[in-house]
Amino acid sequence: MKAFESFGFPSFLINALRDQHIKTPTEIQARVFPSMLKGKDVVGQSQTGSGKTLAYALPIITNIKQDLPAIQAVVSLPTRELAQQIYQVFRTFLSYAENDQLRVKVVTGGTDRKKMIEQLERPPHILIATPGRLKDLSDNQSIDLRHTKTFVIDEADQMLELGFLEVLDPVLGRIPEGLQMAVFSATIPEKLEPFLRKYLDNPRFVQVNKKKTVNESIVHYIIPLKYRDRTELTVRLAQHIRPYLALIFTNTKEEADEVVTQLLAAGLEADVLHGGLPPRRRKQVMRKLEKLQLQYLVATDLAARGMDIPGVTHVINHSLPTHLEYYIHRVGRTARAGETGEAYTLVEKTEYDKLQKLEKKGTTFQFLDWKDGELMSMKHPLKKRNFSIKNKKRKRI
Repeated sequence: MKAFESFGFPSFLINALRDQHIKTPTEIQARVFPSMLKGKDVVGQSQTGSGKTLAYALPIITNIKQDLPAIQAVVSLPTRELAQQIYQVFRTFLSYAENDQLRVKVVTGGTDRKKMIEQLERPPHILIATPGRLKDLSDNQSIDLRHTKTFVIDEADQMLELGFLEVLDPVLGRIPEGLQMAVFSATIPEKLEPFLRKYLDNPRFVQVNKKKTVNESIVHYIIPLKYRDRTELTVRLAQHIRPYLALIFTNTKEEADEVVTQLLAAGLEADVLHGGLPPRRRKQVMRKLEKLQLQYLVATDLAARGMDIPGVTHVINHSLPTHLEYYIHRVGRTARAGETGEAYTLVEKTEYDKLQKLEKKGTTFQFLDWKDGELMSMKHPLKKRNFSIKNKKRKRI
């Protein structure tokens, strides 16, 4: 693997990497850097935790012209929390630049619009934005994108699902030709392809970890519901595992509210994060996480997608995700930076076929059930089913 120095990054970025103990590029970074640095279009597909943020952040910073006081790069993300997270990454690296000449700003919904416009009177070199706020500022000519050379769309599959790519369409239409487009996503669904064909010119396609999508440091447990109440079982499990920090995923905002209510009633340090919360409330939850004041965070997929939440030791799936590929993204919140983790999923018997699909992709499940107040191992029902089918065939012969 090439060292960061071999890509020609400025010395202040090398110093920043060294101070953060980042020694060698990840696979997605090493493969994306050359195209990003040359201004070529890129599609980067990699799972959560692969290092894709630096894959575009370092080249963007390197290519900025300090003496041009204009927005030269835009990074758009689906949620306020993720936008703030990426903004902090840029701020950290830009703080190493000499004379504090490079500037980055973040604009999201749920903040004081007038104050935001005032702050943009002195345009930043790099703008981090959620789609709705970006379109609003562009429509009202509060920002000038005529000098923008690079436009990054991160978490593109989420952007597609939420309809945000349509929101960005008129914004991209106002940027002059020759724009470098970089799209990063954990998955590349078919419905994303028309957008890629429309805006990207012969892009470099980089796909990482296509075969190995499962983190081997995670132990995957399945707990059959067996007609028990799903929320009650989630709370019981949360009490049993005693995590440092557990993420509990639900499929809807309503389910998330119900689960956190029951966790709090059980005396647990818990809070909730989903798109239905007002901005101030969401910021309060993030501050609690930063101050280590939570042991349980209940979240929807959108709220936690792509966010770097340190210290997660356990993941509980209140139910399997609606889109099965999100299972890997959910459990990928734990066992990061060389640590181990545990993932628990509550399932109905009718969902066993979905587990088989995950097993075919490399996930190995262990089945557990409650016995005398303890979680005990049980026989793998899927393997048992296969065995019985074989036996029946033998009897017929």
